[in-house]
Amino acid sequence: MTNKFAHLLVIPSLFMAFASFAETNLPPADQVSISADKQLAQLKDNIGIFENNVEIIHGNRRIKADRLEVHKREDLGDNKQLLVATGSPAYFEEKQADGTIMSASAKEVRYDVAKRYLTLIGDAQVTQAGQKINAKSITYDMDQQLISAEKGESSNDRVHTILVPVSNKKDKSKGQP
Repeated sequence: MTNKFAHLLVIPSLFMAFASFAETNLPPADQVSISADKQLAQLKDNIGIFENNVEIIHGNRRIKADRLEVHKREDLGDNKQLLVATGSPAYFEEKQADGTIMSASAKEVRYDVAKRYLTLIGDAQVTQAGQKINAKSITYDMDQQLISAEKGESSNDRVHTILVPVSNKKDKSKGQP
């Protein structure tokens, strides 16, 4: 009987844990969709764990990983969510206001929902509007549009950035080079 009662609590607890994933500026109809081959919950610690073929879609964001942990704690701010995705690599992407896609990948992708802060660890890469940054680790404050990239301490590899010139569409439409 107690085991059945515990199973009944798992589903509502997970819904409560993911409810704060929705940002207040998004429409109430916005849904969080998480699919995986396996799902676990550590109810005492407020952690949802998703394993194998994990995909989470929320509004204009998508995360794909081998494993995703959703941490819900009081010390994480208003949205109280920290997403930790791991994989070979794990992927994060978000459609920007201008319609471009910002994509990121690394062995570990950490996303603080309240602060909109990405931390990429291990073979990190961020791509946006044709620009690409590769490094051992990258941090990205998405609200401030600040990126910091570093090489590994014991690595000879350096931070590598590829910049693509942006053409002026107005000039091209007038026949100017």
